Amino acid sequence: MVEMFEQTVGGIPLLHAVPAGQRDSALPTIFFYHGFTSSKEMYSYFGYAFAAAGFRVLLPEADMHGSRYDGDERRRLAHFWDILKSNIDELPSLYDHFLRAGLILDGRVGVAGASLGGMTALGAKARYPWLRATASFMGSGFYLSLSQRLFPRQHQPTEDERAWVRQRVSALADYDVSGCLAQLADRPLLIWHGLADDLVPAAESQRLAQALASQHLMDNVSVVTEPGIAHKITASALDCGTAFFSRCL
Repeated sequence: MVEMFEQTVGGIPLLHAVPAGQRDSALPTIFFYHGFTSSKEMYSYFGYAFAAAGFRVLLPEADMHGSRYDGDERRRLAHFWDILKSNIDELPSLYDHFLRAGLILDGRVGVAGASLGGMTALGAKARYPWLRATASFMGSGFYLSLSQRLFPRQHQPTEDERAWVRQRVSALADYDVSGCLAQLADRPLLIWHGLADDLVPAAESQRLAQALASQHLMDNVSVVTEPGIAHKITASALDCGTAFFSRCL
């Protein structure tokens, strides 16, 4: 049995899942980040599955999503990379809150996410050494290069538009994982991707695996792909993530 409830920490809405009867117990804890234009509720099945396996699961609402969304879709799309950076920057305060509350068991904390959330998980792992295990589902940590092709342009951009995009993405230079592969590989990492993904191509995960392998950094890394799967989570991906954290966290 699992308990799920909502709470707000530092102005950030969360969906909180725990094994039944253990709301106030110290537990190994996983932060899970949802995808772009999605919500914490739409990914609540991760919370349920991980909590059923014995974890405290915290699903934050990304900026400009859910109750933090003002309805301006064009503005939200323009700020995709700001939202990613905000996810990564907000994580330490959430971690500190639950750590001070005595709800994280023995420092056992991990992070996971899908799509935008997978990008968040990779960026967070590279920055925060207190994250003991990380799972990226259909994500990428190569933000600077991915920003050039993630969203198809509807028109030829003006020079002002190009400059604006460069400014937004340049803020992520210090978050891009290309310069911190060792930090990604020194703790358990799961990389999952559907091979038919046409939004965030599986080549992004394969590129990361190849970069890690070229530096002999694969000892703590698991790479799982599924043929014929587009940009979506499968039941086997959920099972894979649950088994990974049960083993590594």
